[in-house]
Parts: sequence; structure tokens; C-alpha cells
Amino acid sequence: MKKLGLSIAALVVAATGALADPVVGVWKTQEDEGAFAHVTLAPCGDKICGVISRTFRAEGEFKSDTIGKPLVWDMVAQGDGNYKDGKIWQPSKDKVYRSKMALSGDTLKVSGCIGPICKKQTWTRVD
Repeated sequence: MKKLGLSIAALVVAATGALADPVVGVWKTQEDEGAFAHVTLAPCGDKICGVISRTFRAEGEFKSDTIGKPLVWDMVAQGDGNYKDGKIWQPSKDKVYRSKMALSGDTLKVSGCIGPICKKQTWTRVD
């Protein structure tokens, strides 16, 4: 019974740490082929994941079929605002890349790589 109590306590501490992660929130992506999105990053277990919550074009917001779809998943916090070992989906190319992120204030540098070739974006905090 004591082991069960310690296990539950460890899970609560781990979940609390993930909830307090500074990257959690809504982020505006850079434009990609005429569109950009708001991505909501949140804990998913002990990792960080993100879904597309809104989509925009130059003329304003539009309802894309990508809303609600995962864009980022399995990001592992490394401390000091760095995340790695995740995946990121590029909707315009329908490709998934290995990904990492680096947080600095209200700016999030996101990169996705296939082999040695990487694409990078800088996202800004919305909320």
C-alpha cells in the first residue's frame, strides 16, 4: 500500500510539473504557403503536444480541415526552455519531421528535420 501511495504521489508531482511548463499556451506560427495557424501547446502525459486551434490567410481567419489535428507531439522538456525528441507535421506538404523547440520569452524557435535537412520557424505567443 505504501508503494502505491508513493507511485500516486510521483505521478501527481510529474503532472504538476508539466502543467507549469512555460511553453504551454497558444502560439502563432509563421506563414507557410499563404496560411498560418494558432497552435495550442499542452501537456500530453509527461511530454508536450500541440494541436491546430485556428487557421488564417491574408484575408483573415478561415475554417481549415486541419483544425483540431495534432501539429506537434512527443516533445520532451530538457530544461532552460529547450525541448527535443518530438515530431512536427507540416500540413502544406503533409510531411512529418523530427523536431525540437527552444523557448525564449514569448518567442518559440521550432525546427523540423528529415536527415540533415531542416526547416525552421519562429512562433510568437498569442495567449
